[in-house]
Amino acid sequence: MESIREKRIGVAVWIKNARVAKHLRRYGTIHFVSKRLNYVSMYVGAVELEETVRQMERLPFVTKIELSHKHEIPTTYNNAKPDKAKEFDYQLEKNQLMALTESILTDGNTADKEKSAEMQHSR
Repeated sequence: MESIREKRIGVAVWIKNARVAKHLRRYGTIHFVSKRLNYVSMYVGAVELEETVRQMERLPFVTKIELSHKHEIPTTYNNAKPDKAKEFDYQLEKNQLMALTESILTDGNTADKEKSAEMQHSR
């Protein structure tokens, strides 16, 4: 059975004091707490994002909430051109590995044949 991952959105919550960051646990998953800059980086479920942000804004220790725009950036590229130099290097490396394994296999086979010939000759 396949597990479906919940879509989450990154949120930066600016707080008055870093000690109150633990109270934000019930609104999402805390990723990082900055004690020096007094903010919490956390993830909130995309489905309940608006309601959660509204609830967090009402908290007395929250000064500002910023949403991440990472989910808006496209990650699929249609016209990506492959790097010819890298392809050549990969092909060259592959050919060298194939030649090496082939030489090892043939050396091993000839050594086995020589051993079996010596054993038969000594009998």
